[in-house]
Amino acid sequence: MNTISEIAQIIRSLKSAVIFTHMRPDGDAVGCGVALSRALDVLGIENQLVNESELPQKFRFLAGTEKFLTRPTLDAEGYICVDSSDERRLGELYKCFMKGAGRGKVTVNIDHHISNTRFCRYNCVADRASNCENIMELIEALGVPLDEVMANALMTGIFTDSGSFSHNNVNGGTFRAAAKAAEGGARPDFITNELFRRQSKARSEMYIGVLSRLRYLLDDKLAVAVVTQAALTAGGLSQADTEGIVDYALTVDPVEVSICLMEVKKGQYKASFRSKGKVNVNEVAAVFGGGGHILASGCMVFGELEEVVDRLRYAVYSHMGEI
Repeated sequence: MNTISEIAQIIRSLKSAVIFTHMRPDGDAVGCGVALSRALDVLGIENQLVNESELPQKFRFLAGTEKFLTRPTLDAEGYICVDSSDERRLGELYKCFMKGAGRGKVTVNIDHHISNTRFCRYNCVADRASNCENIMELIEALGVPLDEVMANALMTGIFTDSGSFSHNNVNGGTFRAAAKAAEGGARPDFITNELFRRQSKARSEMYIGVLSRLRYLLDDKLAVAVVTQAALTAGGLSQADTEGIVDYALTVDPVEVSICLMEVKKGQYKASFRSKGKVNVNEVAAVFGGGGHILASGCMVFGELEEVVDRLRYAVYSHMGEI
């Protein structure tokens, strides 16, 4: 494992870099990528910012997101992965990343997931509420002062991955990072309005429909929401529009674990897990080859819907202990 200061020295030695973010990017991945890319610009390090797919519309309010590409065109000296627990999380860019690593490119991994596999040559994994807190420290170590672009990007990642400062891994460091972002020019009112107070009519109708069909299992300790491709297609929606559904059921008193199953294609579902704390959903997701955090994790599950629900129900039950 490497320290932030060691990672900073490695990055400063690079002449060029590609910054990789994980598939189906959330606010933390986007914030990390935008802020680090901007910092490299300031340092005069040529860089590109990539994700396997087009960026979700909800994050495009951030300056700097226009830099995202779906594939690198720069033959960079270094490959930097942010907010990715393993190389497979890069999705379609996995092969590109592995090819570059095999050709001797400097690979760097900066992450906060406890399930991280330390898949790069240089790895810095610090368990924090958001990876933007790690990137904040890295930018400081690089000697780059925050500007409004970096500050708004970092605040976005801190807001989203900390559950607006509501998760139990939020600590003084989380608030100190947010304070630094605010002092650097971040606008919390603007960010929260764009992230949490705006949605399309189609998204609202899909959301209501999914929640009206919540399933309660294991004596109401497990709630499962299902989002079909038909529901997304009917509203002209994307995977990004399902964000937040998994969090709703945790507001119901008996529920300890919430799962949102999003149909990727026939026979394949993306499972997102949330826990109130009595069940380690990182361990549940690991049963299916996934991972993440104790309170928030994800994985892919294959099979017919009822079979998938039954397997997930049993996996959660097996990790409930004496609840």
